[in-house]
Amino acid sequence: MKQNKMLLYALLVIVVLSIAFSVATYNTSGNGDNEQSVQPSVASTSGSFEDLMEMTAIENTNNDLQLTIYSGNFALVKEKREAQLEEGYNYIRYSDVPTRIEPSSVILEDTGDNGISVIEQTYRYDVASKSGLLETYTGREITVYDADGKQYTGTLLSYRDGLILQTAEGVISLSETSRIEYPDSGDLLTSPTLIWQLYSPISGNVEMLTSYLTNGIGWDASYVIKTDADETTADIEGWVNIDNNAGTSFEDATIKLMAGDINRQSAQKAYDSMAYEVSAEEAAAGSFDRESFSEYHMYTLNHQSSLQDKQSKQISLFSKDNVPVEKELVYDSWGGDRISISFTLDNSEEEGPGVALPAGVAKLYQPDSEGQLQFAGEDRIDHTPVGDNIRLTAGYAFDITGERKQVDYERIGTNRYRNTNTITISNYKETTEDVVIVERLYGDWEITESSHPYTKQDANTIEFKVEVPAKGDVEVTYTSLYNY
Repeated sequence: MKQNKMLLYALLVIVVLSIAFSVATYNTSGNGDNEQSVQPSVASTSGSFEDLMEMTAIENTNNDLQLTIYSGNFALVKEKREAQLEEGYNYIRYSDVPTRIEPSSVILEDTGDNGISVIEQTYRYDVASKSGLLETYTGREITVYDADGKQYTGTLLSYRDGLILQTAEGVISLSETSRIEYPDSGDLLTSPTLIWQLYSPISGNVEMLTSYLTNGIGWDASYVIKTDADETTADIEGWVNIDNNAGTSFEDATIKLMAGDINRQSAQKAYDSMAYEVSAEEAAAGSFDRESFSEYHMYTLNHQSSLQDKQSKQISLFSKDNVPVEKELVYDSWGGDRISISFTLDNSEEEGPGVALPAGVAKLYQPDSEGQLQFAGEDRIDHTPVGDNIRLTAGYAFDITGERKQVDYERIGTNRYRNTNTITISNYKETTEDVVIVERLYGDWEITESSHPYTKQDANTIEFKVEVPAKGDVEVTYTSLYNY
């Protein structure tokens, strides 16, 4: 009787377990219209990060590269590469990235909208080096040869102040070594590398677009201005100078240059050759296509070009001949007794370059008596829009000087006074010269007397234009009344 009860109890337990198993199976797989696919969780992947990376990492082939370089010594890099993905989780290794990349700026996009999602991104910059290898192999077995060539094999315990090994014979310390052998390892990197963990709902070849900012790439503009003998026209060449110190090379890139002041926060931590790669025809027409972008100007190189690491490259921006130029000798008392040599060039579409000119240094060349060009000075010009003038100061006149004196001062009220100034321009040359005299005024002023006509330039500036005879002087005197 007792045995029958035990048998009945056992059968009841089996029935209950069978029902529970059936319910669990139904809830997991579903049926009919309620069926759902279940993605494996991240925790379901097996093996260490390095093991997974070594098994599934794909070295992608460069497909399309674009650089937008800013004058603030940084660039936006965009590159399309193809990756062979498996359905499920994948580790993608993206090598040869700049050492000065900003990791937080990296964006990875699936150009085909295949539903690929990024789970994790890692930037590894522990590139193989002696100290890096020793740090990587601490706790692992290496083989060391001392200065006499004796071999030791053991676990590296420390590499500070000499190597300490745990060998079969015990712990030894080596202060001098002639050679170190490391077992082959798949997790050593020869260049900085980005690694992504992706989930892909499909298998196959997928195009991925990677975008990131990197420091160490910059550009600026420079100009060569060659005047004719009578200094009334000039030939102008504009050049773009690109410096790549980002820590990697960029091959066959589409290059865009952004001109303007881009606001940036503090940058993250993170000339070996010179190349002229444009033909004479390209140089004459200019190598860049220009367009407005937001409140900036963008210049696109009309052919692909390569930038090697630690390379400076010059590319033609434009070339324009017979641009009208006006030379002026300017005396500004704020600059002492020197007379500056100033040139103004037309940047109109009709007679000038007719393009938006990024800021840069302009070098001036002029012909001597034999027609040979000589360097005559340089100046930095500001961003110059179309229709404005290009202005630069080349240097200071040798044979013309200026002097300013206050010859009278009178207080004529509590908040009023009057003073008289005299400016003397002396010309020691054999030819007559025209000089512009710039005077700075302040407050509420009025010119009550003047020996020469003047023009008001703005609220605080007036100009006199005088002709100074050869070997002679011109004296300009004016009286001003101030209220304050």
